[in-house]
Amino acid sequence: MNPRTSPRGWVVTFAGLGINLALGVLYSWSVIAKALNAEWSWSAGQSSLPYATAVGMFALSMVFAGRAQDRFGPRMVATLGGLLTGAGLITASFASADAAWPMIMGFGVMGGTGIGLGYAAATPAAVKWFPARRKGFITGLVVSGFGLASVYIAPLTSALIHSAGIATTLRLLGGAFLVAIVSFSQLLINPPAEHMATMAKAASDASHTHPARQDLGWREMLKTRQFVLLWLMYAFSAFAGLMIIGHMAKIAAAQLPGIDMGFGLVAVLAVGNASGRIVAGTAADRFGETRTMFVVFVTQALMMGAVTVAATPLSLIPVAAGIGFCYGANLALFPSATASFFGTSHLGVNYGLVFTAWGVGGVFGSMVAGSIVDSTGSYTAAYAVAALLCLLAATGTFLTKAPEPIAEPVITNDIHTTLAA
Repeated sequence: MNPRTSPRGWVVTFAGLGINLALGVLYSWSVIAKALNAEWSWSAGQSSLPYATAVGMFALSMVFAGRAQDRFGPRMVATLGGLLTGAGLITASFASADAAWPMIMGFGVMGGTGIGLGYAAATPAAVKWFPARRKGFITGLVVSGFGLASVYIAPLTSALIHSAGIATTLRLLGGAFLVAIVSFSQLLINPPAEHMATMAKAASDASHTHPARQDLGWREMLKTRQFVLLWLMYAFSAFAGLMIIGHMAKIAAAQLPGIDMGFGLVAVLAVGNASGRIVAGTAADRFGETRTMFVVFVTQALMMGAVTVAATPLSLIPVAAGIGFCYGANLALFPSATASFFGTSHLGVNYGLVFTAWGVGGVFGSMVAGSIVDSTGSYTAAYAVAALLCLLAATGTFLTKAPEPIAEPVITNDIHTTLAA
């Protein structure tokens, strides 16, 4: 079987894309939060808590989900993720103006964990079917579904809330996504050993352009400076991206008073989010992850400055698309960089650990923004903090270099030695 054209590999890839199109319900939160503010009089801080909890649980569960899918396969892990995500949304539907705990437990703890399980299983399964030279594109294609989801989830959620209320909306979404995720999960499978061996040989034959990297386990990875730098850059960029995504509908209401286009901007941001993942993944295959990251981080910082002065629909729409593009780009670049730096044998757990940075950045981004708005009535200070963090991440790309290639064994007087790379 040719690893470059494996039909099963494409089936797994598009199944992962389908799973992420459902898991992207996370990005509809700004529409839900706006309804909680308007109908239940929740403060910005209160409505940020379920989202921040979901982000944190998403990131935390990625570590265990990555290790589980490396060991037990992606199908079982993704199926459990679908069950938890659907049940979590249904549990959240029992919240009320005076009882926030079902929303925090359902959307936050159960939903966040389910999203993490499904997301962790989809990308590594697809990447393993393809040669190293296509890892960025395949990663970007699979995760683009997560970003693109808001294009349909945001207006759907908004329409359902207006016609049926918050509780019924969450129950309908929970049931639909449970069925969709569990169904797509049955198509996920890792490639057989002979397929992996064929790809390894192909990578070895092309080592003059793609030097082989050592496959590191998670313990070895944690000891490297590359892991620390990737983690910090990911946290800084996620702070900016998730702060805007979690508050987009409310930002629109604050900066465009009298104009109801909150869910429209969420959809615009989602299109940018999805396209950024594919474009950045493809660029990483050609130019390298860290070079692409630098461009993305600088652009992201500029977008944080631009959103500060965007006070008309014509100015805010392209800024929302740009912020989404940069955020989505990072969701393709960091798993690709993890595979490039540390290999694919343990990609599930390795990327799960790198992904905890996304969770930390997302939790602080959402909560800091909510606190700043509650105390100052404006997002301006939050934008400034996010821009500074993006510039720090851009600086970090100059310090982050891929580990040296695996040393080639040579034989001298029947004694095997290793050349220094």
